[in-house]
This record gives sequence, structure tokens and C-alpha cells, in this order.
Amino acid sequence: MSEYGNDFITLTDEDGNEVELEHLDTLEHDGETYMAFGIAESEDDEEMSVVIMQAVSVDGEEMLEEVQDEQLLEEVYNLFLERIGDEEDLEDED
Repeated sequence: MSEYGNDFITLTDEDGNEVELEHLDTLEHDGETYMAFGIAESEDDEEMSVVIMQAVSVDGEEMLEEVQDEQLLEEVYNLFLERIGDEEDLEDED
């Protein structure tokens, strides 16, 4: 988490619908870049779903796409969870 607050981005899906996501973290794994985003189920809902996207280059332009491989998705998700746990441990030491 940044000391200045989290970043928000707006993505447009293949149907033209815009979705606002909160950038939670970015990590490198096996030479690829993955980003974790939070999305609220509804404005009244306090729970947040996590969406993991992979940064890809298409015709020289950076884009984000969903991770299709379920095993890879679970592996990357667990790496993000480990990072969150490590950050919480560091905060507890302060």
C-alpha cells in the first residue's frame, strides 16, 4: 500500500462496459508481470473481489488481460497473498 493511497484505473471490457478497479499490487513471476486489482461487488458492499491480470504487449502497446490458466492463476494469487502477509508482518514489527 502506498503512503499516498492506492491507484484506481478504469478498464473497458470486450462489451464496452467500464469497470473501475483499485490497483493493489504488482509482481514479477517467471518473467511475466501480474497485477492484482480490487473490485467492489456493489457500492454498498464492503467486501472486495480480487482480479488478477497479466500485463502483455500487443503491437508494442501495453495491455492487461485475464489469466486463463487456472493453475497459473492460483499460483500467482498465492504469491500475492504471501506478499500481503509479509507486508503485515513488517507493519507489526514497527
